Amino acid sequence: MNHEIVEKNIGLMILLILVAISFGGLAQIVPLFFSKSTTQPVEGLEPYSPIELEGRDIYIREGCHVCHTQMVRALRSETERYGHYSVAGEGVYEHPFLWGSKRTGPDLARVGGRYSDAWHKAHLYNPRDVVPQSNMPAFPWLFDNIVTGEHTADKMRALRKVGVPYTDEDIASAAEPFENGQVTEVDALVAYLQQLGVLIRNKR
Repeated sequence: MNHEIVEKNIGLMILLILVAISFGGLAQIVPLFFSKSTTQPVEGLEPYSPIELEGRDIYIREGCHVCHTQMVRALRSETERYGHYSVAGEGVYEHPFLWGSKRTGPDLARVGGRYSDAWHKAHLYNPRDVVPQSNMPAFPWLFDNIVTGEHTADKMRALRKVGVPYTDEDIASAAEPFENGQVTEVDALVAYLQQLGVLIRNKR
């Protein structure tokens, strides 16, 4: 009889469905806030250096995350190609996350240290010089634009408010790497790329 009441009252059915979905979602999501595997950084994880932080912002500005994911899934086809699957502890200092969902280009979660700085710079200047079949656009302006570091300390302060453990000393010295006026945007971007995924390597 109760089933019949629910089945004949579409509003009540919708309400009960929403309640069931809400409880199911909470049962899966809430425990993650208390799990060390999702809230604690992996061993050796440090906040981005000033140059890496600026490089990450350039990565976002140029839309690199639109074509490249940073999330290796726990599938053999992915781990064989890209390396160890991504774990939550690698991203506890990420704001925003750059996992991505589309792979026009390869995943970059484990790209750090796989190529030299010179290779990355050649690839960014003209991708087809090193990967003839690439459809990636060139980014020659990165070689001319200088990173001033004017707002790096402000970025660190903002990130500290959301849990990234920058110290007062880190913030006070944030502009120092840029004082000689020699750090180009490509230098910063390559510094960011070279630290991606280096703490966890594929264990085959």
